[in-house]
Parts: sequence; C-alpha cells; structure tokens
Amino acid sequence: MLIRALSLALCLGALLSGGPPASAQTKIKAVATFSILNDLVAEVAGDLAEISTLVGADVDAHTYQPRPADARALAEARVLVSNGLGFEGWIDRLAKAAPFKGRAIVATVGVPTLEAAPTPGHSHAHGPDPHCWQDVGRVRVYVANIAKGLSEADPANAARYRERAELYDKRLAELDAWVKQEIAKVPAEKRKAITGHDSFRYFAAAYGVQFRSPRGYNTGSEPSAKDVAVLIRQVRDQGIKALFVENMTNPGLIDQVARESGGVVGPRLYSDALSGPNGPAPTYEKMIRHNVTALVAGMLKN
Repeated sequence: MLIRALSLALCLGALLSGGPPASAQTKIKAVATFSILNDLVAEVAGDLAEISTLVGADVDAHTYQPRPADARALAEARVLVSNGLGFEGWIDRLAKAAPFKGRAIVATVGVPTLEAAPTPGHSHAHGPDPHCWQDVGRVRVYVANIAKGLSEADPANAARYRERAELYDKRLAELDAWVKQEIAKVPAEKRKAITGHDSFRYFAAAYGVQFRSPRGYNTGSEPSAKDVAVLIRQVRDQGIKALFVENMTNPGLIDQVARESGGVVGPRLYSDALSGPNGPAPTYEKMIRHNVTALVAGMLKN
C-alpha cells in the first residue's frame, strides 16, 4: 500500500507541475563517426542529445577497426551522423551488423566536392576527396544537414535545433572571415606548405594555399622512394620552409623531407581528428584557429 501511495503521489505531482522535470526527459541518443563530427553535433544538439563517438580524438578514421562496443552504441542510437564520401569505409558494414535502425545523417549531402588527388604510385584519383571540413564555408552545410536530421528524428525539439544551428552558423561565418584575413597576411608567393598526407585540398581551394604531400588523402597509402625524392627536390627548389605533420600520421617522412631539403617542421596540424580536451584543438573552431596560426607562421618563413 505504501508503494502504491507513493506512486500516486508522484504521478499527481508530475501532473500538477506540467510533467517531469527537464533533467528527467530522455535525451536522443546520437552517434558520430569521428571526433570532428561529434563536436558539430554537440554544437547543434546541446543538452538535448547524448552523443557518443566511434573514432575518438587523435585517432585515424581511415584505418579504424570497429569494436563490439561500437555495434552496441549504434544498435541503441536514434541518429547516426557520418561524413560520407567514403571517409568511413567501414560504417555501412558496422551499421548493418549492429543493426542500426535510426535516422542516418550524411553531413556532406549537398556539399560541393573536389576530386581526390591520385594516390602515390597510381595515376588516377578515387572519387571525391572526403576532407570537406577543412573549408569552414562547407562546414556550414554540414551544420545545416545535422540540424535538419536531428529535427526530423526529434521533431519535438526541432525549433531548438534550428536555433542552435543558426547561432553556430554565425560563429562559423566569422571564423571563415578570420581565416581569410590571417592567410592574407602571407604574400601570395609564400603561401606554400608541406603536410604528411593530402588532406588540405579544400583548405587550399578556399583560402589560396598550395599544399604538397608525400602521401595521398588516405593515411594508409605509402609513397615510393621516387615520389619522396621528387617532393624533396620541389621543396628545395621552391624554398619551402613550412613543413607539418598531422596529429595522427607518422612523422618519419616529413622529418626526412625536412632533413634533406632544409625545411622546418612546425607544430602539428589537426586534419582528420581533434585533439584531446587538454590539447590545442579540442573543438572544430579551435582546430581551425590552431592550424591557421601554425600555417601562417610557417609560410612567412618561405
């Protein structure tokens, strides 16, 4: 009888207060495939979603091997946010195995793409380059897609998703303008840099910087000795001093290029993954600011 009385009292209290408190409301469960998308989803969803990431900070999504815990997370999720364009080559198999039955949001839908550069040792590229997030302007489309998908999966909170997406979009527009302003500090003939793998083509197209790399866009590819020798000669002949290693690539190749060309290896750039919370790039905005600051300082030495 006591338990029944307590239950009735709780129900009556909920009715009188207009329903359960906000903290008791069930959050939508969302899964992002990698750390950059996780941050974008968090900006749009705020405290409305419980977000988990399959590929965490400082981890390479190109070569990631899914775990049983990933399948469990997908089986429970109402939303899956992926980049698409072949970036997560393993996600379709994982979603089928889970199985995932929620709403799939592909962040790159409607984003203008660039053709991927040929992988070293191969004469042809392999479809669109998936690294669209290196152009802040294109990420604004990501955010719109995420807001639309969350609104469809959770229509009761659609207005809040749209509002948060609009506020974030304004910050991204300001960030995009800041990047252009910073790059403009470098004379056009000096806007050249070397990176560990070819993941900055969208940055190059948006902001007028020339990048060279010993690897293709996939970190699993390995360049030939001839490819490396050609790159070293280009770096030496063009007087490029700005060399960079990304946070999840082996520094050996870039160190070799620097030794043999006279280049200088700058701070690590963040291309395919954010840093941990104590690193220099724990959010997308901070990643872009860190990368641009490092690139500008390096390119001014060219």
